Amino acid sequence: MSNLPGSRKVLCAVAAIGVAFSVSAGIAFAADDVTADQIQRALMPSKPLTRGLSLATPAEPAVNAAEGKFVDALRNRNTRSLSSGEREQIAVIAATKPKIDLEITFDYNSANIGAKAQPAVQALGKALSSDDLKGSTFVVAGHTDAVGSEAYNQDLSERRADAIKRVLVDKYSIAGADLVTVGYGKSKPKDAAAPKDPANRRVQVVNIANKTTASK
Repeated sequence: MSNLPGSRKVLCAVAAIGVAFSVSAGIAFAADDVTADQIQRALMPSKPLTRGLSLATPAEPAVNAAEGKFVDALRNRNTRSLSSGEREQIAVIAATKPKIDLEITFDYNSANIGAKAQPAVQALGKALSSDDLKGSTFVVAGHTDAVGSEAYNQDLSERRADAIKRVLVDKYSIAGADLVTVGYGKSKPKDAAAPKDPANRRVQVVNIANKTTASK
């Protein structure tokens, strides 16, 4: 997000919620319209089909022993301590899990959360502290657009993921160990065909281990 002209200093903050079995980006909401209930439903594990219906691949793959061990090892890790290999492993796991993209407005060239993003951040905090989700393990992943250097955007994405985690811990009493922060810089654009598009500036939240699975 570096070196942007003044006209792009304030971003339009929206949330895109992925729908189960959909290959599209999902449903778009204005940041001040997205609700805790919408976020909560997006992050809930999919329930298996009943009455004899089945899928070739489960909607919510079970956490195997190796995956569970890796997730446990991520708890209380500093964002900057993650290696590129670990970041990629997180991305592989996250690809199969319930997730939501929050294109959160930050102050220009900063990790300070912008005023327009406050409703979405508040909704996220309420959702993650709900009875259905509290105690699950979430990845908070920061992403940027392709403007600026790789090193700059990597650092910025990490600081922004950390900023969201601080709010969730300080204001919503979510356990820090349940929030795994990771930065991807500009390496994983939401719209690969338009890497500089503002839609690529987002914080993705993924439920990588629901509390039922995590307690086993």
